[in-house]
Amino acid sequence: MTNNNTIINTTSDTLEAKIEALKDLEAFAEEVKQEIDSLKDCIKAEMLAQDTDEMTVGKYIVRWTSVLSNRFDSTTFKREHADMYKQYTKQTSSRRFSIA
Repeated sequence: MTNNNTIINTTSDTLEAKIEALKDLEAFAEEVKQEIDSLKDCIKAEMLAQDTDEMTVGKYIVRWTSVLSNRFDSTTFKREHADMYKQYTKQTSSRRFSIA
């Protein structure tokens, strides 16, 4: 007969191992992201030095262009039209996953 505490401990140990693996992978992903950002910054610096927004490097075409977009300024709208903001705001529900 299996002891319930043994089952709980085994499950807890398994979950703890998964959480540790997750934490390790997240740390690795952050390191990789930083390396990616660093490489992009080096390429951008070279493009700035050459005063260009497009260049051909071997088989690659690299573009670093300005993009204009229009975005709704909800902060200002909320401040200046609070009643209307409330009228068109709807509450949503979501779930947040975190490990402390």
